Amino acid sequence: MSTNSKIEWTDATWNPVRGCAKISPGCKHCYAETFAERFRDVAGHPYERGFDLRLVPEKLLEPLGWPSSRMVFVNSMSDLFHEGVPDDYIARVCKVMWRANWHTYQVLTKRSQRLRELLQGKLHFAAELQHIWWGVSVENKKYGLPRIDDLRCSGAAVKFLSIEPLLEDLGEINLAGIDWIIVGGESGPQARPMRAAWAENILWQARAARIPFFFKQWGGVQKKRNGRTLNGQTFDEFPLVNRLAPPPRDARKELTVELQTEFTSLVQLAL
Repeated sequence: MSTNSKIEWTDATWNPVRGCAKISPGCKHCYAETFAERFRDVAGHPYERGFDLRLVPEKLLEPLGWPSSRMVFVNSMSDLFHEGVPDDYIARVCKVMWRANWHTYQVLTKRSQRLRELLQGKLHFAAELQHIWWGVSVENKKYGLPRIDDLRCSGAAVKFLSIEPLLEDLGEINLAGIDWIIVGGESGPQARPMRAAWAENILWQARAARIPFFFKQWGGVQKKRNGRTLNGQTFDEFPLVNRLAPPPRDARKELTVELQTEFTSLVQLAL
């Protein structure tokens, strides 16, 4: 967990799952995989198994201990809806988000079909919560645009798009029901370029639909030098955030014990 995330659009990261697998072009130069594989076989390190998928149940209750309200990116180092993560484990993650409602959670996936199916089913209770934002990654037309349709049909109360890395002009996008848009280029030594016209096209559509727009970065090998301005302007817009005051320490401890007892009584899940 990082309580001071370097990701521009969040405050903290929470990883009750680690590791993932590539499923589309947006995954090609995955920052999370690059980071995790540095520590493969380093005994005792959180990523001693590299980027292999695994559950981390000891991290489940972390948000309950944080004494201040935060914007939390869920599974920055994985995908909650990976096919290897059991439905019941995803439900436990959602239950923590439901109960620790003084935070705002950002859940992002490339596995939009599973997100849609679960939010319409056993996770319906979480889909309706305003403090949990559900998003899909959109990198191109072939893989990204169908994910938007899945998200729109999911029943999520707050829906967002992470259009990063933007790999081509997306053309006209159906933005009906979308509450927030993030756009960014790929970073790192093998970064694929993003053209200004591609980002501008999304900006104009967001403006026309009155959707908050966040421009994360141009990316590239030296992303800091390339900066975060689009047409000479910085875009740091968010949907309305209605943060609740965190409960007192004793109340948070009681809630932690309650959920810990409940989860312990259920079938133990592991990878």
